[in-house]
This record gives sequence, C-alpha cells and structure tokens, in this order.
Amino acid sequence: MTLICARGLGAAAAEAEFVALLTAAAAAGDLLSGASLHTRYAKAHIPPTTFLANHLLLFCSRLALPALARRLFDEMPLPNVFSHNALLAAHARNPRLALELFGRIPDPDLHAYAVVSGLGSYVSVRNSLMSGYGKGRLLEEVERVFADMGGSVHNHVSWNCMIAVYGQHGHGRKAMELFQGMARQGFTADACTLASVLSAFATAKDMVAGTGLHCRLIKSKFTRDPHVASGLVDLYAKCGSVQDTWKAFSEVDKPDLVLWNTLISGYSLHEDFSEEALLSFRAMQRAGFCPDDCSFVCVTSACSNISSPSQGQQQHGLVIKSDIRSNKISVHNAMITLYSRCGNVNEAKMLFDRMTERNTVSYNSIIAGLAQHGHTAEALKFFEGMLNSEFEPTGITFISVLSACAHTGKVDEGWDYFNSMKQKYDIEPCEEHYSCMIDLLARAKKFEEAEELIMKMPFSLSSVGWTSLLGACRTHGNMELGARAAKEILHLSPSNASAPVMLSNMYASAGKWEETAKIRKLMRDQGIRKKPGCSWIELGRAVHIFVANEVSHPRIKEVHRFLEVMSGKMRLAGYVPDVRWALAKDQAAEGEMRLRHHSEKLAVAFGLMKTKEGEPILVMKNLRICGDCHNAIKIISAITRREITVRDAHRFHCFSDGSCCCGEYW
Repeated sequence: MTLICARGLGAAAAEAEFVALLTAAAAAGDLLSGASLHTRYAKAHIPPTTFLANHLLLFCSRLALPALARRLFDEMPLPNVFSHNALLAAHARNPRLALELFGRIPDPDLHAYAVVSGLGSYVSVRNSLMSGYGKGRLLEEVERVFADMGGSVHNHVSWNCMIAVYGQHGHGRKAMELFQGMARQGFTADACTLASVLSAFATAKDMVAGTGLHCRLIKSKFTRDPHVASGLVDLYAKCGSVQDTWKAFSEVDKPDLVLWNTLISGYSLHEDFSEEALLSFRAMQRAGFCPDDCSFVCVTSACSNISSPSQGQQQHGLVIKSDIRSNKISVHNAMITLYSRCGNVNEAKMLFDRMTERNTVSYNSIIAGLAQHGHTAEALKFFEGMLNSEFEPTGITFISVLSACAHTGKVDEGWDYFNSMKQKYDIEPCEEHYSCMIDLLARAKKFEEAEELIMKMPFSLSSVGWTSLLGACRTHGNMELGARAAKEILHLSPSNASAPVMLSNMYASAGKWEETAKIRKLMRDQGIRKKPGCSWIELGRAVHIFVANEVSHPRIKEVHRFLEVMSGKMRLAGYVPDVRWALAKDQAAEGEMRLRHHSEKLAVAFGLMKTKEGEPILVMKNLRICGDCHNAIKIISAITRREITVRDAHRFHCFSDGSCCCGEYW
C-alpha cells in the first residue's frame, strides 16, 4: 500500500486519496496499514485540515486508540462537532471519561455521536435515542429511529419507549395500535407498558378507551401495581370522573410516592376537590412519605384553587424546611401562582425577583397574576422583559396578555398582540385566544367587530366564549345580541344555568318583567336552578361562608347591625343604592334590603368586625361581583381606610381609598 505524495498531485487529490486509503484500512481493521498511513501523512507535509484530522480521529475511534485520538484532537487546527463526536467514540470503553468529554462539547449531538461511533446499530443505544427525543417532544424523530430499527430488532424496551412517547403526545389510538402490535410480536405487556397506554388515553381524555382497558385489567393483578394505578388515577382525573380516582388509588395496598402525587394532582385539577387534595397530602405524610417537588407543586395548586392564605403560607414554610434541591423552579412558579390567587401579588413579585433561575412558566405565572389583579401596565412590562430574555412566549402567555388588554380596554394593543402570535412567534391562536379577543371587543362595545371575528374563526365558539359575550351584552344593555348568545350557550350546554340567569338579570335590570318572567318559567320547567351567590373569608385558619340573605351564620345579627350603621356613614359619603341590581319588580320596597344582604357585603362586614384596624381583607366570591356591591365596597374602603380585595369568578377587585384597581372597567 503506497501513499501518493502531495508533490505529485494537487492538495485536494492527495487529500482524497489519503482519506480513501485510511477508510479502507479502518474498514479492514488493519492497524499496521493505518499506522503506516499516519506516518507517511506526517512526512508528506499535507496541510493539516480539519477534514483530514477528523478521518484520522475516526480511524482511531474504530480501532479503539483513545490516547492517539486525544493527541490528534489536541493538535487539530479547528475541531468541530464531528471532531468531538469521533473523540467520544474513541473513549466509548471509558464511560466516565467519555461523559466528561461530552460535557465539554459546545453543541453536543448525541445522535451524531452514536452514528460516528458505530454504536447506532445497538438496540440499547437506539432506545436511549428514542427516550431522549421523546423528552424533547420530537415525535417525528422518535418514530424515525423506531422505524429504522426494523421489527425484528425491537426489544421490550423499544416498544415501551415508543408507546410512552405516544402517551406524552396524547396519541391514544397510536399507543393502542402499538400495544396490540407488541402483543402480536410475542411481547408480554408489563406495568410500564400499560401505564404508558393509559397515559395516552388520559392526555387525549379518551374515557371510553381508558375504561375499556381498565375492564380488561380488572381480572389481572395489574390494577394493584402502583405504576398502573397512577395511569388509572390520571385518566379518571383528567376525564372528570374524580370519584373513580379514589377507587383506582384504593386498589393498591402499598402506594408509592408517585401514586400519592398523582392522586393529589388529580384532585387539584378540580376546584371542588381541592380540600381532598390537601387531605391526601397530609395522609401521604402520615404514611411516612417525604414530599418531593412534584408533591409541593400539586398541593400548592390546590391551595391556589381555594385561595387560602394560611394554607399557602404553611406550604411555603414546608418548602423552605424541606430544602428541595431538584427542580426548584417548578415549586417557585407554583408559589407565585398561589400568592397571586390569594390576593398578595406583591409577594408574588418579590418571589419572582428573588428567583436565581427562571423559565417560561415563571414569566407566565407572574404575568397572569398581574393581569388578574388589574395591573395591566406591569403585566405588559413583564411580557416585554420576557421577550428581551432567552424565553419565547407560549400560547398560555398570550392568554394572560390578551386578558390584561380585555380588562383595561386596550383594543389596539390587543389586536397587535393577537396578530403577532402567528406572524412573529408561529403560534396558532386557539379557541381561548379568540374568546379573549371577543371579550376585549365586546367590553369596549365593539359588538360588530366581535361578531365579525366569530364568523371568521376557524372553529366554532365554545360556551365559554359565548358567556363572555353575554356578560358584555348585559353590561352595555345589548339585548338582541345577548339573547342570541344565551341561545347559543343553551344549545351547547343545555344544563348551563349561567345563560338564562344572565339573560333574566339583563331583562330585569332594564325593567322588562314579562321577558324576565318567561326566562324564569323556562328555567323552572327545565329544572335549571340558579347558583346562589356565595362569599367566604378566611380569618386565622377558619373559613366563614356567607350566602345571599344569610340567616344561618352564628354572628349574622351582629353583621346586619354593623351594616346598618355602616349604611348611614356610606350615605353621608355619597352612596346611593343602585336598585337595578336588586332584580326585584317592586324595587322601592324590596330593592335596598336585598342589596344590603348580598353575600360579598356580609363577608366584608364580618371581616371588618373581626380584624384589627388597618388590616387588609380578602374575600372570595363564586359569582361576578354586583355593580352595587362594587360601588359600596369602594366607599367602605375609604371610610374604614382599609385595603379590601374581592376575588370574584372573573378577576380581583382591589379596593383602596375609595377606588378599585379595575378602573371601573369590568
């Protein structure tokens, strides 16, 4: 074997000849010929290009010559990613050193490394590649690696990995088809396989397929496996069958931490089951489990649902004591949401500022909190800060931004942000983004633009979007469009009480009592019941609940006396009851008394009675705050010199010195 000298040929031809000979030596495993080529290469004075050096490195990697590979690498003029991968391949038999070298690669390409090293044909390596691509949510890459393996090469881990990735992406049908194909190939499903299939059904919210698989598993012992039970709990929670989550959990004799976390998470997805989430968290601790970061994220979400400041502070204290080191960002993000939903947005901002590391969710959490409290300028400032950072906005980010615009009437800004989603960030607006825009336009009395947008939407507006439109119609007295919106809501959700109630109230406010009577009769005939107004306040660790015209609370007489005295002071300050919100036909006789007994007034009065002078008050309400209560609490905040926050079903109203953070735009 001879080397053609560079003097006899051009540099490019000599380089090509050398690479061809070196490749042949590597393929034949001819170490002596390769070493001879290397020696002649050095003596021939061929220019030391990165291309040539990479092929020498590749030769060293294939013949397991790590020391020589390292020396060649160190002498290279401009090493690239291929050079790093070849060096890693040469050290494949020394995992510790290989990982150390891998950490030094400027932009590591694990797949390239596997191919260059010749390890790409190993099933275990391909399984690892599938797992890595799956975690990066690169579904097409996972499918390509799986397909390239060929059916006869697949092992049990390969099938499980592919099914797990389909589960992450919510492709329930594909997961099930693969599960069946796996069985046809003679592989027996294990707990990991079944959990992945259930995860796919849960993500897709396919209750029918999920319960079908559950029925097939009942006769086996798999339902007692914590891994499979976690999949079942997740399925039932995400599909809204919360009662069945406990049944699936209770099948397991010795639940592990993951199963406990799944149960807590499932309960926290539903506001009505937030108390169960807290109880489960305590039961988990009593069972001897130490909460991890996932536990705290789930239970903090439950505390956010019930807006419990004391529970939130207790959980924050536990987080600090636990000194969680892994994935702290997720816990801090949950705490930002918690403080925001408990009316303490300033503490949420302080927590955000103290974070040494942030991610997209961190920005989404603080932007949403500020938007809910009516701090639109600050919310948009944080959004701009996000754009100037390394984090790209997501669809969730724009929901908060558009909501902030809707609550302050920033129509032009809202259109700019909405249009930028697709044009600038390649985010396809979903139904919720369109609902935000319709809400923004309707609140600004731009009803024609709102209707035009509904007609142009690529999908039908949901009952949530129509409800937002109906609310704006009630505020601005648009009877015709309001009636249409109510009709659409009842068509989409026949048992939804909000539509007929809002329409009835709209007619009553306008004094159209015949139309009001017709709507109320329709509700009676169809068995639709109005949800009673309910407000609650947490004092110490006790929650005090008030409903409209409350008579059962043990201190209710004191509350009524307090409101009578306060009413006199309010009148002196200019308060005039707005009896339109009493919704009573005989307004002069009944209206004012009805208004005084609204649940939010009762809760605020009780809070003022039972707290120290100057102490802020937080009241929660299950419905939208009424216009008269809004005016009354503004005046009460000025008279008592208190900060009074009311979180209703839509947003926070922070009253102070006779004004509200909503700026009368709600």
